[in-house]
Amino acid sequence: MSQEMVTGQSALAEVEASVPHLHPPASSAGIHQVSWPEQSASAAITATAAATTAYRPGLAGKLVNGAVAGIIGTSCIYPLDMVKTHLQSSKVKVGALQTARNIYASGGMRQFYSGLRPNLIGVTPEKAIKLGVNDYVRERLAIRAGLASADQLSVIDGMVAGATAGTCQVIATNPMEIVKIHMQMAASSGNAQLTASQVVRSLGLRGLYTGASATLLRDVPFSLMFFPLSALFRRIGSEGLSNVMSGTTPSDVQKPSFLCVFLAGIGAGIIAAGSVTPADVIKTRIQLEARKPNPRYSGIADCFVQTLKTEGPRALMKGWLPRCAINAPLFGIAVSTYEIQQRWMARLHNESK
Repeated sequence: MSQEMVTGQSALAEVEASVPHLHPPASSAGIHQVSWPEQSASAAITATAAATTAYRPGLAGKLVNGAVAGIIGTSCIYPLDMVKTHLQSSKVKVGALQTARNIYASGGMRQFYSGLRPNLIGVTPEKAIKLGVNDYVRERLAIRAGLASADQLSVIDGMVAGATAGTCQVIATNPMEIVKIHMQMAASSGNAQLTASQVVRSLGLRGLYTGASATLLRDVPFSLMFFPLSALFRRIGSEGLSNVMSGTTPSDVQKPSFLCVFLAGIGAGIIAAGSVTPADVIKTRIQLEARKPNPRYSGIADCFVQTLKTEGPRALMKGWLPRCAINAPLFGIAVSTYEIQQRWMARLHNESK
C-alpha cells in the first residue's frame, strides 16, 4: 500500500473519530444500535418538534394584542381617515388638501377627531379579530405543515388565513364604520351633537349591518392580499431576496427587526388598500344612505352602475391616496405593535420557567 493511501486513511479515521454521529460506537450485546441515517432523521424530527412547540400565546392573548395594536394605530391616523371619508362621499371634484382645509374651517383641529371614541370602541374587536385570527390560523397551518415559523407558509395558506380573518372581522367592522361615517358627516354639516348611541338607536341592529356585503367585498380581498404580502416582505427583510426567490432558508436566519416588520406592513398596506378602493367607495356610499327613507342605491351593483354613469370610472378611485396614506402607516404601526407584544409575552414566559 502506498504512503499516500496510508496517510489518507489515517486522516479519514481522525475525522470520523472527531465527529461522533459519523462514527457510531459498536453495539453492545442485546442493545439495538441506531444507524447514522436513523440518527439524522431523528434529529430532524426533534428539531421540527422543538420549533413547532415553541411558546405561542393562545387565541385570547392574540386577540388582546390585536386590540391594543389597533387602538394605537387608529389613534395615530384618524385625521387622515376623516379626510378620506369626506372625499369619498363628495359628489364634486375636490382635492385632499382642500378637503382638509374645509374640515379645519368647520371646527378646528378637534374636528379631525370627531367620532374617534366610538371608532376606537369598534376598532378594539375589529383589529383584535383581524390580527388575532390571522395569526392563530397561520400558526395552526404552520404546525400542521411541520414548519418552524408561520412566515414560511405557502402563499395559498397565507391567503386562506387572511381571508378567514377578513370574513370574521366584518362582524365588528360594519357597525363600527357605519357609526363612524355618520358621525363624521354630521359633524361637518353642523350637527356636532349627534352621538354614537343616537346613531345606533336610529339605525337599529339591522341598520348597523347595512352595506355588510360591500364590507365583505372590501375586507376579505384586503386581508387576502395584505397578510401574505406582509409575510413575504418580512421574509425578504430577514432572509434576503435571493433566498426567498430560490425557496431556501438560511441556517442562521433571525427574527425580522421591528423596522422590517413596520416597513413590511406599510408596503403590504399600500398595495392592498389601493386595490380595494372601489369596494370602499361603494361601501361608504351605501352606508351613508342607511338612515334615509328612500335610499339612492338598492345594492352593490346599483351603486356601482350609478357611480359609473354619473361620475365616470375615476369616481371609484376617490380617496385612494388618503386611503393608502391611512392604511399604510395604520397597519405598519399595528403589526409592529402586535409583534412587540408577541415577543414580550414570549420573553415573560421564558423568564418565568
